[in-house]
Amino acid sequence: MATGPRSLHALLGGGAVADLLLCRRRNASAAAVVGATAVWFVFERAGYSFPSVLSNALLLLVAILFFWAKSALLLNRPLPPLPNLEVSDAVVEKAADYALVWINRLLAVGHDIAIKRNRKVFIKVILILWLVSFVGMLFNFLTLIYIGVMLSLLVPPLYEKYQDQVDEKVGVAHSIISRHINTIVTRAGQSAKEKKTE
Repeated sequence: MATGPRSLHALLGGGAVADLLLCRRRNASAAAVVGATAVWFVFERAGYSFPSVLSNALLLLVAILFFWAKSALLLNRPLPPLPNLEVSDAVVEKAADYALVWINRLLAVGHDIAIKRNRKVFIKVILILWLVSFVGMLFNFLTLIYIGVMLSLLVPPLYEKYQDQVDEKVGVAHSIISRHINTIVTRAGQSAKEKKTE
């Protein structure tokens, strides 16, 4: 298990989702992997598009509900049980609060780059956007989502098993990357000062 003050299970929320991601519920984890693979296969390899599958599923659902309601009236049976199809104000407020935090973070990064002229943040943003662009050229969006789902289901159990070794290697990689970013920022700062003096 984890050697730090908090276990990986606690960091992942400590509930059913953490159990699923850490493969503690093997059947549910296997079902998630098989389900994600089936969805990817239907959309990517079989050639279906998301709007066509969604519209066909909704068409089937509406037809079933319509015929169920009509047959219920004819056969004196109960109508289909439908929940109250409304979004509560609390859910909307919670989603808006969550979105507000992320929007403010993005605006703060933009402020740091544009107003404060923080070169370190600028270079990090450039590198991240370039990396996203490069990976986006290699895969389409659905395959990227599939890879993300597979990694989220397969990496946490491996990390939990080999946490000490992974933490050591990630620490070394982080120090090397930080050193390179600091070198780039320092060189960019020196070249800007040289241009100003000329």
